Amino acid sequence: MTSSPKIAFVHDWLVDQGGAEKVLSAMLALWPDTPIYTLFYDPNGPCQPFLTGHQVHTSFLQKLPLAIKHYRSYLPLMPLAIEQFDLSAYDIIISNSHAVAKGVLTGPDNLHISYCCSPIRYAWDLQHQYLKESGINKGLRSWFVRWVLHQVRKWDYRTANGVDEFVAISNFIARRIWKTYRRESLVIYPPVDIKCFTLQERKEDFYLTVSRMVTNKRVKLIVKTFSTMPDKKLVVIGDGPEFKKIKALATPNIELLGYQSLDVIKSYMQRAKAFIFV
Repeated sequence: MTSSPKIAFVHDWLVDQGGAEKVLSAMLALWPDTPIYTLFYDPNGPCQPFLTGHQVHTSFLQKLPLAIKHYRSYLPLMPLAIEQFDLSAYDIIISNSHAVAKGVLTGPDNLHISYCCSPIRYAWDLQHQYLKESGINKGLRSWFVRWVLHQVRKWDYRTANGVDEFVAISNFIARRIWKTYRRESLVIYPPVDIKCFTLQERKEDFYLTVSRMVTNKRVKLIVKTFSTMPDKKLVVIGDGPEFKKIKALATPNIELLGYQSLDVIKSYMQRAKAFIFV
């Protein structure tokens, strides 16, 4: 009798709850006994409910000072850290990657499938936007960050050779993968729980955006725009490292709710005039 192949999941980090984490949750529903390898894991964070009972292996970065709170600051060490996972015992490695997860080291007997949310946006086509919106587009710090991102780009391009098959989350991301790595990819859209949402025809007088509070999601731009339109109400749901900066920009017509459960998000989505995405 042929034994089932041994599978491992590789995920960038498990600190926030976003789209990539929902994809991982869906993967675990299909292969519940599969171990997860990730750079950082917050056992008390929003990912904990769907990870209960699963094997989560973290990198050496997990033990560094303020690793969970300021994990993004460790970007220069992430390529090194992701390469330290020994996955030689697995037949199939599935990396769920929007940053460095696809860079794990694999051998000729490992099949590496990368489910790509995107090549690293802030290191590739969105670098200039990222630097500008983060306020680090000038000065010595800016040059240091540019050098780090340059090194990340070189590493990221090289490690695309270790991926046997790319799977993109959309046709747009497939074009990004081709532009960045010159690799073809199969498009498989992320799972959507359509039964979770029901139509509510009566709408209320507010707009909604839901996002992690990170630079590339451009929540700051949305808030700035609505701050110039005091007659239009905006509700913002989400948390992250940019939360305090964004809150400081909010005018009385903008309400920041922070992290909220799916039931709360669903209620606001059903009642909002429109969803705002940039």
